[in-house]
Amino acid sequence: MKAVTYTLVIRVYRKQAESSVISLLDSYNRHRNRHKFMAKNDATQALVSAGSLQEIIHPVKYHLDEFQTYFRNSVRSNVSLLDLIVRYIARQKGKRVRPALVFLAAELCGGITERSYIGATMVELLHTATLVHDDVVDDAEERRGVASINAVWKNKAAVLVGDFFLSRGLLISVENGEYDFLRVTSTAVKRMSEGELLQIQKSRQKNIDEQTYFQIIADKTASLLSTCCEVGAMSASPDIKSHEAMRLYGEHCGLAFQIRDDILDYISRTTILGKPVGNDLREKKVTLPLIHACSVVEPAEAKKIIKLVKSGKITNEGIEYVHDFVKRNGGIEYSIAVAQREAEKAIAQLAYFPESQAKQSLTQFAYYVIHRKK
Repeated sequence: MKAVTYTLVIRVYRKQAESSVISLLDSYNRHRNRHKFMAKNDATQALVSAGSLQEIIHPVKYHLDEFQTYFRNSVRSNVSLLDLIVRYIARQKGKRVRPALVFLAAELCGGITERSYIGATMVELLHTATLVHDDVVDDAEERRGVASINAVWKNKAAVLVGDFFLSRGLLISVENGEYDFLRVTSTAVKRMSEGELLQIQKSRQKNIDEQTYFQIIADKTASLLSTCCEVGAMSASPDIKSHEAMRLYGEHCGLAFQIRDDILDYISRTTILGKPVGNDLREKKVTLPLIHACSVVEPAEAKKIIKLVKSGKITNEGIEYVHDFVKRNGGIEYSIAVAQREAEKAIAQLAYFPESQAKQSLTQFAYYVIHRKK
């Protein structure tokens, strides 16, 4: 039904002006979301100790607002279809976490400069490209309640748009002589690709240990947050120690972020999370809560659970069964403790820097990551 609806949208596209298409898609997405999220969502607030995300990014809000225009100008194209898709992406305002981390890191290390905007643009281009490509790989029709690029414009166009974003990131670094930025972001791309492929490899096997799990999430998730923080520091200061401290801060925050994501897949609700609960199990992903639970029971019981998950045919009842197994065997509590430990490691890296608003925000961000509800 969704595919038919998206096809109709494209037919309208061929008959109407480009601006009308954007308005139509926006209207369609708003209509769907009003019906999809009727329940009051009081779980988007972080704990008081963490602060809300808006409070955390407040010290760099001006720069984030300016960044929207800067980013949009950096991806303009004379190809009308490409420009239309880029404008569609730009209108889906996210949390802006990654550029915020670049700016906060820069502010912490000496102050936001023109180089900070270049670095923020590069990581946002990289992040957007990976999201677009991920949706193609996963055959996803939506991202956070909004029609995905591949659902509206089909896979070929989506892949090419993702490639365009990656190429623009490379060109921006070369055009501005930011070869250190290029080295750091290229390393992130390498790590993210390797992490995805390792996860695919392990999804076909019957077991995964904690060490492999950490290798996957470090490369898939932590690498990009680490890049944001390192690039931000590099844009503001030549001090190598500050670059390394921020790189490690981002790495530990990224690990905590992904562990929290994996916990939420067991304890949240679909209306809060914005995606089906138990989605990891449907995709045959074995994450930290399940890894730990399997490690404390008899091998035969663990094998039975893993076989169910890896079958690819898990039902809603099967998901409830695995969820109960994980909760009974301490998988949630253990994972929460590990995420807390990673957040504390991140905060420890900030000891190198003097007190400031940026340091306070980065401290709060580490807590926000492990207390968020979605």
